[in-house]
Amino acid sequence: MRNGTVTTFILLGLTDDPELQGLIFIFLFLTYTLSLTGNLTIITLTFVDSHLKTPMYFFLKNFSFLEISFTSSCIPRYLYSIATGDRVITYNSCALQVFFTDLCGVTEFFMLATMSYDRYVAICKPLHYVTIMSNRVCRILIISCWMAGLCVLIPPLSLGLNLKFCDSDKIDHFGCDAFPLVKISCSEAWLMEQTVIICAVLTLNMTLTCVVLSYACIVKTILRFPSAQQRKKAFSTCSSHMIVVSITYGTCIFIYMNPTAKKEVTIKKVVSLLIFSVSPTLNPFIYTLRNNQVKKAFKDSIKRIALFSSK
Repeated sequence: MRNGTVTTFILLGLTDDPELQGLIFIFLFLTYTLSLTGNLTIITLTFVDSHLKTPMYFFLKNFSFLEISFTSSCIPRYLYSIATGDRVITYNSCALQVFFTDLCGVTEFFMLATMSYDRYVAICKPLHYVTIMSNRVCRILIISCWMAGLCVLIPPLSLGLNLKFCDSDKIDHFGCDAFPLVKISCSEAWLMEQTVIICAVLTLNMTLTCVVLSYACIVKTILRFPSAQQRKKAFSTCSSHMIVVSITYGTCIFIYMNPTAKKEVTIKKVVSLLIFSVSPTLNPFIYTLRNNQVKKAFKDSIKRIALFSSK
């Protein structure tokens, strides 16, 4: 973003009502705390428990780190804004927030596609699972997710860095976001708008196609299992990931594909806030409450801590 006469921006947030702001602050503080606690717990358990050293939990650990980075790129700044009343954000801070928010958001879709591929190999090719999903392959897949996110981000980012801001400095959002910034720019931004939409749609379509194909093969394989207990166990292995995929893709498709959401700025801001706060909070609970191995690892860790404290 190229600066004209504007050196700072003002984030308008969701509302000017002090009572609503208080409720929003409490809600965001609780969800952010739960998100950090839940995701850090998953990361810690995958490090300390030997039973959670499989590729599935390696991806879950990295996904939890991604969730922490995603929500931390925006929510703490908004909490600070509500608490102090300081809505001013510098030009450089705004640019950095856009970069890290979008990078984590885009990378998350590639990570979900990678996790669905992991489930596909585990269920459809169980005898070759250890060979296919080796430590080296898992690391390459994680690096590829981040690189893919960066590659998707480069075209709109390169155009956004050339935007010029002249008189208007009020961003109608709780954080720095591409479309609100485009609206207040005094540059011709049609090309950037189209680039953002194309990159978003391509990312959603590519990753969703991978997820759908993976689960189509998974369902086909599971239905061939002779035992109902085997089918139930296989479905339970994938259910947590399917729930997270449904939440993530559903909310993003609502924002980018729904014409009404583009017109209703307030609705779009509220949905964006839910993506930043609720989704990262729900994900660790979805994975842990439906996963016996994670629950057992958590109980064992509590017992070890209690035993260590009693000495």
